[in-house]
Amino acid sequence: MQLFSRPASAARQPAESRSPGAARRIRKTGVVAAAAAVVMALSACGGGSAPQNADGPVELRFSWWGGDKRAQLTQEAIKQFEAENPDIKIKPEFGDWSGYWDKLATQVAANDAPDIIQMDEKYITEYSSRGALLDLSKYEIDTSKLDEAALNAGKGEDGLTGIAAGINAATILANPAVFEAAGVAMPDDSTWTWEDFEKIASEITAKSPQGTYGAAAYGTDEASLGVWLRQNGKSLYTSDGKLGFEPSDISEWWAFLKQLSENKAVPTASEVIEAEAAPLDQSGLATGKNAMAFWWSNQAPALEKASGSDLEILRFPTKTGSSADAGLWYKASQFWSASSRTKHPEETAKFIDFLANNVKAGEALLADRGVYPNSEVRAAIESKLTPADVKVVKFIDQIKDELGEAPAPPPKGAGAIQEIIKRYTSEVLFERLSTDEAGKKAHDEMKSAISS
Repeated sequence: MQLFSRPASAARQPAESRSPGAARRIRKTGVVAAAAAVVMALSACGGGSAPQNADGPVELRFSWWGGDKRAQLTQEAIKQFEAENPDIKIKPEFGDWSGYWDKLATQVAANDAPDIIQMDEKYITEYSSRGALLDLSKYEIDTSKLDEAALNAGKGEDGLTGIAAGINAATILANPAVFEAAGVAMPDDSTWTWEDFEKIASEITAKSPQGTYGAAAYGTDEASLGVWLRQNGKSLYTSDGKLGFEPSDISEWWAFLKQLSENKAVPTASEVIEAEAAPLDQSGLATGKNAMAFWWSNQAPALEKASGSDLEILRFPTKTGSSADAGLWYKASQFWSASSRTKHPEETAKFIDFLANNVKAGEALLADRGVYPNSEVRAAIESKLTPADVKVVKFIDQIKDELGEAPAPPPKGAGAIQEIIKRYTSEVLFERLSTDEAGKKAHDEMKSAISS
């Protein structure tokens, strides 16, 4: 998902899928909530995996979202697991991001959830708080080699309901070829400020052919707001599941975006909306129309391939000019979760442990879901990674000592936040609302979404 101008799949989602439109996202969140309520009503009923023959292997259903490449890699990991565990068979179920959550919500409501579920940060609290996900801490899954921040992201009041499948960081990806064509030097990402970012982006736009801009616009993803808030001593959410900022904080964020737009550092309002509908390989960075854009780190290889250029991974600008104040963190790109209604929790946990800790799984999955959270697996597979993937791994390691505290996990109802942000960003850019008006209205809607 593009971090600013587009959530951590196939095209734009936080890690690799395009986010659907507002109507679909609002409907999706309602479906998740409704399904979760049904889970509670069905808690006394049977469910999970289909009954197995007494003499046959246990069959587990495994669902994930993603494109064809992910399906190929994941099925290779399944093959390796089954070779080591001939008494367990894994049945794959996968699709793209846009239909994944509607399908999962329906399955959960019908008490027919897959045993192993690829889960996203936006929805893990929603599902786990309603009793739909298994507490994995009660089973034999080794977490000793996993990055601590990524591991904690899967923990909540209901236990450990997700094991990180990969870790990402928020980045700015830059195309040096666009910089060179404009005669503008690449920034020093360890010292640059937001004022530097604006100056550089504006200069590139001015020195480039019409339709090429120094940067993509931010404002269609809650992660972009989260970074801004962290740099200003605030947070998107608090540990008790509330908003961690005031209307004035988001107003200032939009005010800077308007300033970027007025100075032509980023595309026009209509161009921003048009870009939002484009797939990853047609994004401004991929087509050479943007010199810089905000993306998650694990999307760098796909964008580099699409652009045909060697991209550079940059840290965020800061208010102070010190990279230590960037407020970045390791984000779990996705989680391995399990249905609380599985009939085979031990076998399900065994498969998740394999995905998280086995080198053979790492050799199959590589960096498709982000940098491997298990440090030993990460080291073992580095020689098999593409140069672009190695670049991501090095960036993740490079910022390790600069990371801020991991943010509080998204609370129930957080699936609606991105669409609220996106909608009011459009209102601000098209000047239908002032930044103060948008800040108050958006804050009220967000507060209602997570408290309902």
